[in-house]
Amino acid sequence: MDMKDIMKDARERMGKAIEALEGSLSVLRTGRANPGILKKIVVDYYGAPTPIDQLANITTPDPRTLNIQPWDRNAISAIERAIRDSDLGLNPNNKGDAIFITLPVLTEERRRDLVKNARSYAEDAKVAIRNIRKGGLDDLKKLEGVGEDEVKRGETDVQKITDEFIRRVDEVTARKEQDILG
Repeated sequence: MDMKDIMKDARERMGKAIEALEGSLSVLRTGRANPGILKKIVVDYYGAPTPIDQLANITTPDPRTLNIQPWDRNAISAIERAIRDSDLGLNPNNKGDAIFITLPVLTEERRRDLVKNARSYAEDAKVAIRNIRKGGLDDLKKLEGVGEDEVKRGETDVQKITDEFIRRVDEVTARKEQDILG
């Protein structure tokens, strides 16, 4: 492993931390309907745990409604049960061939709680990025046949990459906070 490999590995792993953050933030409810909030719901489909997006088409006919159209009509009650049992606090309405969910308007208190959750996810992502930086710095120090000046330059590069990804975490979180509060 050389210095380029260490930088590439750090950049890739930090990118995955950003992806994980975006995935966590996507399930937080905003004032608008977003099919992403159902992403983590798993339905017991004929005894097999199946993600809801593999069983149905999820659309947003208007800003506060989700429409879940199952491909197999026999799965509709299992989908309804999974949504009702989830921790999202949603109340699905079974219309026979589809399920409709009307999202309630968020109260100011609930919005503040969601912003706190978003900031908590952001802090977790920052911790992960800092841990990746620490690993990269450790790897740099273990390199053989590399001068002290090159190691220092490598440490500076790892810090620049870290700063870039911390900035991206802040940007992603700020966008989500705007969605929640907006």
